[in-house]
Amino acid sequence: MSTQHVETLIIGGGQAGLVTAYHLQRRGRECLVLEADLRIGDVWRRRFDSLRLFTPARYDALPGLPLPMAGSAFPTGHEMGDYLERYAETMQLPIRTGITVGRLTRDDERYRVQAGSETFTADQVVVASGTWQLPTVPDFAPELDPSIRQMHSSDYRNPSQLQPGPVLVVGASHSGGDIALELSATRKTHLAGRIHGEIPIDIEGRPARVVFPAIWFVWNHVLTLRNPLGRKTREHILHAGAPLLRVKRADLAGAGVELTEHRVVGVSEGKPQLADGTVLDVANVVWCTGFGKDTTWIDLPIGAGDWPDHVRGVATGLPGLYFVGLPFLQGFYSMLVGGVTRDGEYVARHIDKRTRGRRAAIAVPEQVRTADREPSRERI
Repeated sequence: MSTQHVETLIIGGGQAGLVTAYHLQRRGRECLVLEADLRIGDVWRRRFDSLRLFTPARYDALPGLPLPMAGSAFPTGHEMGDYLERYAETMQLPIRTGITVGRLTRDDERYRVQAGSETFTADQVVVASGTWQLPTVPDFAPELDPSIRQMHSSDYRNPSQLQPGPVLVVGASHSGGDIALELSATRKTHLAGRIHGEIPIDIEGRPARVVFPAIWFVWNHVLTLRNPLGRKTREHILHAGAPLLRVKRADLAGAGVELTEHRVVGVSEGKPQLADGTVLDVANVVWCTGFGKDTTWIDLPIGAGDWPDHVRGVATGLPGLYFVGLPFLQGFYSMLVGGVTRDGEYVARHIDKRTRGRRAAIAVPEQVRTADREPSRERI
């Protein structure tokens, strides 16, 4: 069993982890990124085939490397994955892929990370493992008739995975709306779930190109934890759900999607049942019911809630532990590929300041001890 010490260990090689490593390197700080996948960007390549980002390419680039496409284009998931892989190579970021972290603990002043047969120690650890981790489905899902093909959105790629017959898409956030619209072209489609608002413009239309700079400003400077509106928005997003973005109610209605805001609450005779008692006779169910964050591998008191306790990514009560890539870490922008740069830069700056302070605290006593050993010139 080998042990390696690193000044700062970053767990997760998505956009949040990469941009944090970039800013640490710019400050001359040593770091190492551990990524579970064999290729950087695979987390994006595993998304459904038709996925496209909700922000234009000019707002999706990480510092130092533009996306190789028109600024008004909307990157696909595969294009985003390839871009992140190219970014890591271009910036020569220190990364090890295929390394799955099993446990994070703390020994005295250092953190200890167990990854298979390897052990890493670090003065600082940045958890950048993201939120797209534990697919959430209702407890009653296994009670559905075995003849119904069901899958979570994390496993959905395209309509060919479904068997012939109607489909129920559960969850009316942006992924649910996108998938329901795609499936409606080949089969009768039900979409169940409350819609939590929608962007009032076509994000790919000409008017959006004019107003998007203003929208970006609001996301970055208005909807933050510094003001009541931002704090209210954060609670809504974390606990209620995200609004429709590319797909709108009108798009769903025009495509013949049967939308109901009644929740799926159980199973009746093997079929999904809505809160109003309606039983849907479907051959497929796609659960767009979100994800939970897996923190079971963090053997530290990070908080009792659904999300770790932190202030702008700095863990509460655990010096040297940081989080990036969480929803609304500091503002709405934290959930956007291009917005995460601000969070990564802030954490890198905090780490740099902490490291310099620790080294100064160690060096000063040594200088004092040396001075005590040297004879005073006044006594000579």
